[in-house]
Amino acid sequence: MNRDSIGVGLGDGLPGGPRPGRPTRSPAGNPAYVLTEDTPVYVISVAAELSGLHPQTLRQYDRLGLVCPDRTAGRGRRYSARDIQQLREVQRLSQDEGINLAGIKRIIELENQVAALQSRITELADSLEGAASALQQREAAVHASYRRDLVPYQQVTQSSALVVWRPKR
Repeated sequence: MNRDSIGVGLGDGLPGGPRPGRPTRSPAGNPAYVLTEDTPVYVISVAAELSGLHPQTLRQYDRLGLVCPDRTAGRGRRYSARDIQQLREVQRLSQDEGINLAGIKRIIELENQVAALQSRITELADSLEGAASALQQREAAVHASYRRDLVPYQQVTQSSALVVWRPKR
């Protein structure tokens, strides 16, 4: 299997691999564990093979903070499909684009910041939509509470009629 056969999803490219977001089934048929592309499942040797890098390179990238895998209780590294994708991107930027590791780290930080800001924008837009909906409901409730015996005021257009007013004495 070549290193390009693993896609974004956890099981993409692997025969019989689970699909992202679907629970695996225990022998009893109950959902046991949900695997996503963020689930840390690969040890460093497998991650190195999948990314096409040497394990020592993965350790160096971890020390520099370029890719931060999860850790087991015994401090062993566990890489997710997203980590492997990021390792490939670091390698591409380094080899194909000629960017140094400090520059790559800054690019990754900026991409993470953009993603966080986009998430915040979505959150605020949803909040604004909810507030607008609540306002419309409150406005409808006020209109529903109007007395029905009142006659709405309509502005009179200009007329040539003459009205004489005489006050009572």
